[in-house]
Order: sequence, then C-alpha cells, then structure tokens
Amino acid sequence: MLSEVTVPDQGLLAVLGWAVVFVGLIALMLVVTAVGKAFSAKKKVKEEPVAAPVVVEEVPAAEKPLAPGSCGELKLYDTPPKTAAMLMAIVADQMGKPLNELRFISIKEVK
Repeated sequence: MLSEVTVPDQGLLAVLGWAVVFVGLIALMLVVTAVGKAFSAKKKVKEEPVAAPVVVEEVPAAEKPLAPGSCGELKLYDTPPKTAAMLMAIVADQMGKPLNELRFISIKEVK
C-alpha cells in the first residue's frame, strides 16, 4: 500500500530540496575561492621584489643631414597614392635611410 504525501509534506520536501542545492552551491563557492587564494598566494611567493627603475637620460643622436632633391618619377599601377607613400616610408625606415636617398621606379599592387 502506498502512503499518501500531503500538500504540507510536499512543500517541506521542496524547501529541503532547494536547501540542499544552495548548500552545495555555497560549498562549491568556498572551495573555488580557497583554491584561488592558494594559487594567488603561491604566485606572490614566486615573484621576486622588483627594484626601483633607474632613470636614464637619453643622449640625442647626431642628426644625419638629409640628401637634397628628389629621386625621380614614380609610376603607380593600381595603387592609391596614400598606400604608395606608406610603403615607401616603411621601406626607408627599415633600411635606415632617408626617403629621398632611395629610388622607387614603380609600385604595383599584387592581387
């Protein structure tokens, strides 16, 4: 024979079920927090104290004289002038030479 569960008993079971779930969530939160603090404390122990930064005054480099004049005509094939100017500036910077010492004959966009 099955015992009948009354409405107050059903309410009590529901409340107990919710209580078990929340106790489990709180326990999980405490474990995660404790592990996080343990790892952060371990990380702080491994880090060595950093010395104060040393202030170094920069000495200005001797300025190179720029080459006079232009280096000829430039033909652009399917390349906007702004893109060509950026490419020429990048090449000059990477080579360490002034832009007017380099000779660009043509620039073509490869598609």
